Amino acid sequence: MAINGERLDGKTAIVTGANAGIGKETARALAAKGARVILACRDTSKAETAAKDIRETTGNGNVVVEELNLASLASVRKFAARIKKRETSLDVLINNAAVSACPKWVTEDGFERQFATNHLGHFLLTNLLLDLLKKSAPSRVVIVSAVLYKRGKIDFDDINSEKSYSPHGAYCQSKLANVLFMRELARRLEGTGVTANALHPGVVDTELSRNFSTTLGWIMLLLGPFFTAWVYLFAKTAKQGAETSVHLAVDKELETTSGVYFSDCKPNELAPVGKDDATAKKLWQISEEMVGLSG
Repeated sequence: MAINGERLDGKTAIVTGANAGIGKETARALAAKGARVILACRDTSKAETAAKDIRETTGNGNVVVEELNLASLASVRKFAARIKKRETSLDVLINNAAVSACPKWVTEDGFERQFATNHLGHFLLTNLLLDLLKKSAPSRVVIVSAVLYKRGKIDFDDINSEKSYSPHGAYCQSKLANVLFMRELARRLEGTGVTANALHPGVVDTELSRNFSTTLGWIMLLLGPFFTAWVYLFAKTAKQGAETSVHLAVDKELETTSGVYFSDCKPNELAPVGKDDATAKKLWQISEEMVGLSG
């Protein structure tokens, strides 16, 4: 896919979860366009290997690794502090990292891991970097969601899945939270020169499904071979899955586009659950409280 041939020389981009899959291919594409790319990853060993590969394949030596564990609020704060101290600009923030369908794991902060990683960590990260993004305007925030947001529900009575837990339900809630966060963020950023958009990357053959065999148990034993065959025949490659993220990050025609959900590099009408701005505002307020931003 050609994206108007824009160069990103002199620009800085952060990609979370950039050590593999969509994140790595997104980082590679941005590096190929000349950007300084920061791979923000929990596993810095894997990230260094990815960074070396990206440098070699793009010829861009300005690809660096920074440790970021989105399931730890302390790690997010330390990462943001390092970025604000070292970087003079931030032109693109791509909130890409995610976990999916994992067993019920609780983070060090006491949060259900999918909601913590996919939403709360990115919510805090984005808010902590907003001043740098505004200083660098025009700049962009790109949020990787998923079409399964349509099956999500923000359960304010059990947002942390303490009463009941479903691996699939928690994932859908976190992806809906991504969309609602984008909507409210875009509203709050009006007039700043910073845009916020979200996307569905498509069904992509990545490591995101690595927990399926654990959480789905006998179902995967029965359907595993069919699932594997379907992925092989129909799923996008990681490079194809990264195309919409890259499109939102660099396409010149989208410089002022904000608050829009994309799929296959095109605007996609949100389902009613994704346009519930009252829920989006309430989620923002509760998220502030959960990560310690309020007050």
